[in-house]
Amino acid sequence: MRILRDFVVLILLMGIISCSPKTGSEIGDSAMDEAEAVETEPNTCGTFDDSRYGDDAITAHVLYRDYLKREQYERAFPFWKKAFSIAPAADGKRTTHFTDGVIFYEYFYNEATDEELKAKYVDTIFMLYDQMEECYGATGYVLGKKAFDLYFNFPDLKEEGEIYQYFKESFDLDQDSAQYFILNPFTDLLVRRYFDNKIDREEAQKYAQMIFDRLDKGLEDGENPQQWEIIADYVPSRLGAFEGEKGFYDCQYYLDKYVPRFDADPENCEVVTTIYHSLIWGDCGEENEDFVRIRDAYNENCRVVEEVATSSTARQAFDLLEGGEFEEAIEKFEQAAEETENMERRAQLYLVIAKIYYGSLKRFPIARDYAMKAAEARPNWGEPHLLIGKLYASSGPLCGPGTGWDSQIVVWPAIDEWEKARRMDSEAAQEATSLINRYSQYMPKREDIFLRSLNEGDPFTVPCWINQRTTIRIAK
Repeated sequence: MRILRDFVVLILLMGIISCSPKTGSEIGDSAMDEAEAVETEPNTCGTFDDSRYGDDAITAHVLYRDYLKREQYERAFPFWKKAFSIAPAADGKRTTHFTDGVIFYEYFYNEATDEELKAKYVDTIFMLYDQMEECYGATGYVLGKKAFDLYFNFPDLKEEGEIYQYFKESFDLDQDSAQYFILNPFTDLLVRRYFDNKIDREEAQKYAQMIFDRLDKGLEDGENPQQWEIIADYVPSRLGAFEGEKGFYDCQYYLDKYVPRFDADPENCEVVTTIYHSLIWGDCGEENEDFVRIRDAYNENCRVVEEVATSSTARQAFDLLEGGEFEEAIEKFEQAAEETENMERRAQLYLVIAKIYYGSLKRFPIARDYAMKAAEARPNWGEPHLLIGKLYASSGPLCGPGTGWDSQIVVWPAIDEWEKARRMDSEAAQEATSLINRYSQYMPKREDIFLRSLNEGDPFTVPCWINQRTTIRIAK
């Protein structure tokens, strides 16, 4: 009980520190003061019905919730404090008082400048989570909220593996009803931990499929469509990183993902080539009608073997590529590039390697390396810069949550590359202009830049794997 008393005392003390509200007396019932004095060892999972001051707690609950909806935190807080001190578990059916308490203390944390005080706020936040778990059990919701807060707001408080474990347990508990807010961060950790060799393929495949199933269900249910649209923009793209692992996904995955893209743009050879090679990589074959028609479109309009394969080594490389043996094909393409003294041909071979790493293996840093080799071998060629820009623009889910600042700033260096392609190569200018116009809308807005005390036109280094110095721009 001493720990629980300390918890309540800390809640009350920090309410005084964080703000000095003058609205506490607005409840107008002296019994409230008596409640604080009498209930020195309250029922920390108590409900409105458990206390003789339950009606007062309900009044405080209604008042604080109204203020909280309007984001009037200082006015809301004393009423929450009263409601929480009397009935921490509210009506016993929902975690409202605990989760709202987290909202209050995160607000105070963000407003505070004193590091010692900020640390106390963090302690209180996770005391609330622990108490919520004690009262309601280790539910998917409780574990998910805790993991979400650790991932986004306090990532240094716990090891990544522990945060991942909270997400996983939350998913295991709720299964196809898993909390929508955990899908994006759990997806990110799942991918990262697999490629850091922290989890095995079997576990990654299991949860990747569970995430896809939950996404499908969320989209079908039609609730919170805007939220599910954000998730649908991020999750498939982030889980696409597994496509570079041979056999991770089956043929049906590739058909579901890529056939609609082919149907939408069947004459775009870059699209057709990437899709055809992806279907081969996914072990799709002639027994599938969609594979056959995509293969035929590729063979009729998009094969470049004759143009580039001027040596036996290069022809071997293309044979391997056509068979879906990407790693072996890359070795042969690199050998062919080193063998030729024709720098234009060498550049083309390097660019083929870059496109394999980008479109099929999803290894963006290596794809950039080979695109840069192509640019060095053939100066003033726009194609490598078009590809590097696409690598950057595709990195929103890799460098951030898919939306917001971290995912938007990747467009800046992408536009740098496309502008470079447009300046140096008239043949690349049209596509470069189209890409610039399409992606300019996804850059940060003026207010986002202002909030970070930045200015349009200033230099800025985009982190993540990109690590490029660029210029701050505003969405058009």
